[in-house]
Amino acid sequence: MNKKRMLTVAGLGLAQLMISQVANAQNQDSLQLKDVVISATKNDQKQSQTGKVVSIISREVLERSNGKSLPDLLNEQAGIIISGGNSNQGKDKSIFFRGSGSGYTLVLIDGIIQNDPSSISGTFDLRLFSVDQIDHIEILRGGQSTIYGSDAVAGVINIVTKKGGPKGNTIYGVASAGSFETYKGTIGLNGGVEGFSYNINYTHLKTDGISEAAPQVGSASIFDKDGFKTDGLNANFGIKLDKNFSVNPFLRYFYGDYKIDEGAFSDGLPTNNSILKQFSAGFNSEYKFNTGKITLNYSHESNSNNVNSSYSGFESKFLNFGKLNVVDLFYNQKLGNKLDLLVGIDNRKMKLVTDTKNPTTNIFAAYGSLFLHDLSIFNLEVGGRYNKHDQYGENYTYSVTPSINIIKEVKLFGTVSTAFKIPTLNMLFGQYGANLDLKPEKSQNYEAGVNLNLADEKFTLRIAGFKRDLTDAIVYTTSYINQASQKFKGFEVEPAAKFSVFNINGYYAYVEGNTGTTNYLIRRPKHTFGLNAGAQATSNLYVSANFRYFGNRYDTYFTTKSIDELLPSYKLLSAYAEYALAKKRIKIFFDAKNILNEKYSEIIGYNTPGFNFNTGVSFNIR
Repeated sequence: MNKKRMLTVAGLGLAQLMISQVANAQNQDSLQLKDVVISATKNDQKQSQTGKVVSIISREVLERSNGKSLPDLLNEQAGIIISGGNSNQGKDKSIFFRGSGSGYTLVLIDGIIQNDPSSISGTFDLRLFSVDQIDHIEILRGGQSTIYGSDAVAGVINIVTKKGGPKGNTIYGVASAGSFETYKGTIGLNGGVEGFSYNINYTHLKTDGISEAAPQVGSASIFDKDGFKTDGLNANFGIKLDKNFSVNPFLRYFYGDYKIDEGAFSDGLPTNNSILKQFSAGFNSEYKFNTGKITLNYSHESNSNNVNSSYSGFESKFLNFGKLNVVDLFYNQKLGNKLDLLVGIDNRKMKLVTDTKNPTTNIFAAYGSLFLHDLSIFNLEVGGRYNKHDQYGENYTYSVTPSINIIKEVKLFGTVSTAFKIPTLNMLFGQYGANLDLKPEKSQNYEAGVNLNLADEKFTLRIAGFKRDLTDAIVYTTSYINQASQKFKGFEVEPAAKFSVFNINGYYAYVEGNTGTTNYLIRRPKHTFGLNAGAQATSNLYVSANFRYFGNRYDTYFTTKSIDELLPSYKLLSAYAEYALAKKRIKIFFDAKNILNEKYSEIIGYNTPGFNFNTGVSFNIR
């Protein structure tokens, strides 16, 4: 029986099981999105009170994503494309958010800025975090520099980690195996006593992977696989000193050893690898009083990437090492029942360590916002930020975000804002094309849309359009320079429906852009579409299917040709099933998907491996 026929028979069997069980199945607990508190706004706003375009990947969704990686999960969101996200897990990943290039999306962990000062674009490596260590994810679309400063040009992704549980101890974990000799294990312990809580977890992942490079057409060469192994430790603690004052230290460590190829059509030596290490430690502290609170966040982070390569036929080594220290102090005050104030200061110090010099940069900022909410049908947020950088000097940003609840079921929203991205240490001081005269990249952002909420959120629809004009964009020619302008525009449509035991949500996203040298975007399709359908077939069995479509897009030949090529569209299909045992404390899951690489062999020689599956068990035992 061929693969397609097996999938068809399995699908029919699951459908028959669901139909026979619908009458007795229990309804899924619905998440009232309008009541979800968004911590990434720094004002603990509800979605109903803000005009920001926010998406929540809930704990429930994450618990049903044990067969996925963090890039897999983000790649299913409207307006987000993860370059390399549909291929070998070990391949480096880049976030393209609403048409932006890599480096224009700010990643937070528990509200604290994550950045790698040693990388060219200063981005956070998405391979560093396992979904098993995450409680939920908040995604803020559009320019958020007024709150978070540099890099928050296209949006912000806030990863909220798992925290301590109730009194007593809980052991939880995941054990799974899949295609390409892939094995993953997570073990965690959380709990608490009076005034103290904790959560400690460890994840190990190993896979043989696939060869990312492919031989030239007609070649009989067989390339070795590019596997990897990773280890990640995440520890959070909660110390309640009294009823108003709490301190929450954290500690994280990640190690990854990734095999790499020499180039597009060239297999690397067995010793070719990239070793990533990241260490971070810090704390979040909070003091509450009658109508306000003070929050202090501190984080120290160090990143290193040791690359051993045989590129161009000779052995070479390249070490990137960087440090980041972040201090963020902000104050929230309620001014009556309908007006909230946020004021804060933050400081970001970055250091690049090389063989010859150790340059540093520092950016200090002061920011503030006023939130007017629930004034009849009207909400308004107005904010501004002052930034002082020790190389280029000063710059400012602002944001104005109104929203109107015309009726209970209909909300109109919009934003006018500015955002910016500072030059990275490599651009200012690096070995190749450094330029100390670089100015920050600046964007003017516009956003508007409508949100429909019908039948008590059994049907929702959000439509949002955006336009972003980027000036002083930094590009590399013979050195790094500020280019004139880049322009982006697009829209997203996100419907969702819940009925009986079924849950369906989808999206369509359109984006186009002009980078200053081309009127199209590299590796970012104009059209993307996604649909996810799930069903609680029985009280213990949940099944779902996910379909995604990625339209035509351009990729570049780099060295072989001077023109870019339009690549064909492609489709991805995945299926997931889990069965709960022992009062739902143990779940057996199965995840299957077809995978491929958006960098196809006709351009730079990357493989298209096909089908992938992952099966295992998750548990939560008190």
